[in-house]
Amino acid sequence: MVEGSMTQGAGQGPAMRTETLRDFRVPVTEPVPYAVSAGLSGDAPVYGEYPAYYGGSVPSVPAQPGYEAVPASVPAAAPVRVPVLARSQTPAEDAPEGYTPTHRDLPIIGRGGPGDTVQVQYVPQEDSAAGPGPLYVVGDVHGYLDELVSELHAQGLIDAERRWSAGNARLWFLGDFTDRGPDGIGVIDLVMRLSAEAAAAGGYCKALMGNHELLLIGAKRFGDTPVNSGAGTATFQAAWLLNGGQRTDMERLQDVHLQWMSRLDATVLEEDHLLLHSDTTAYLDYGDSIEDVNDTIHELLNRNDADITWDLFRKFTKRFAFRDEGTGPQAVRELLDTYGGSRVVHGHSPIPYLLGEVGTEDGDESRGPEAVDGPHVYAEGLAIAMDGGVTMAGKLLVVQLPLND
Repeated sequence: MVEGSMTQGAGQGPAMRTETLRDFRVPVTEPVPYAVSAGLSGDAPVYGEYPAYYGGSVPSVPAQPGYEAVPASVPAAAPVRVPVLARSQTPAEDAPEGYTPTHRDLPIIGRGGPGDTVQVQYVPQEDSAAGPGPLYVVGDVHGYLDELVSELHAQGLIDAERRWSAGNARLWFLGDFTDRGPDGIGVIDLVMRLSAEAAAAGGYCKALMGNHELLLIGAKRFGDTPVNSGAGTATFQAAWLLNGGQRTDMERLQDVHLQWMSRLDATVLEEDHLLLHSDTTAYLDYGDSIEDVNDTIHELLNRNDADITWDLFRKFTKRFAFRDEGTGPQAVRELLDTYGGSRVVHGHSPIPYLLGEVGTEDGDESRGPEAVDGPHVYAEGLAIAMDGGVTMAGKLLVVQLPLND
């Protein structure tokens, strides 16, 4: 089975909300070529079209349909050092007897004493006497902090002060916190803080790794270091910029954010739902169990190797494995048979793309991204898509599972 992919855009505009890319209208009938990374096998590059409505600079190199865009040449941003901002924090208490912190526990940002030292605290999750609370999932956020706060508040998960207010509820983010939108670091900071507050209340807030986490990690660690690509020499810095990297995010990115992103799991099974970021079968390349997949990806990232990290990014940027009416359901079943569950819940591919509603020429505005108001169930009911297309004037989705469909 061959899986396709397409980039969601490559905006590099200012971070002001009134000037973000989601203000551009769709559909657009004049696609612009873009350069992309190589396919999964061989050295032959794959070509496609880059949607012009996202704006931003586009290289003049010929392009192919396949993966996230990789420019021929994009100047690297000069590193900017900023002071660590103070954050209020309750002094850490001793861990409960018998509790051993692990890398799977989500950290929160804290400030420990004089100087600019950023500390990470691991907060154990407390068991709730009432049992687990309701389960929620969040689609791709891509830096749209205000939209995220609005949706979390509407679902009763946070209060007016942006504090956890859902008791023992369980909340999973499906990845892609940064790029394209105005405040990716603000999104990460919020999720990290909510993870501690939810644990203290007997619930939890957790997150999965998306391909844009891999992209940002690579851009920070490796910058303009050349990586092997069938489309020629590529760099993480160039790919990050072309795929919506915001320089303000890079300026505010701290080691604690990188540590948090690199420790995120790739997939998890929750109440018979297999949660993952990308609608691809590439997860099968990393293990026959959920634990094996997550451990293998963590181990590969810990090698701090540019080519290995690029290969991870390239594979998890693939998409549309479940969309084809003939092969899609079988691809989902292959994942479910291997890892368990009765449904896959994913982000990554915007619902307007899955529905073929982007780039139409019939002028029917009801078929645009703004028409998305909930998750998309497809592949014979086996897959649930959660990326509402917030980067293209769609909706940021926060949904309770199971669906009433």
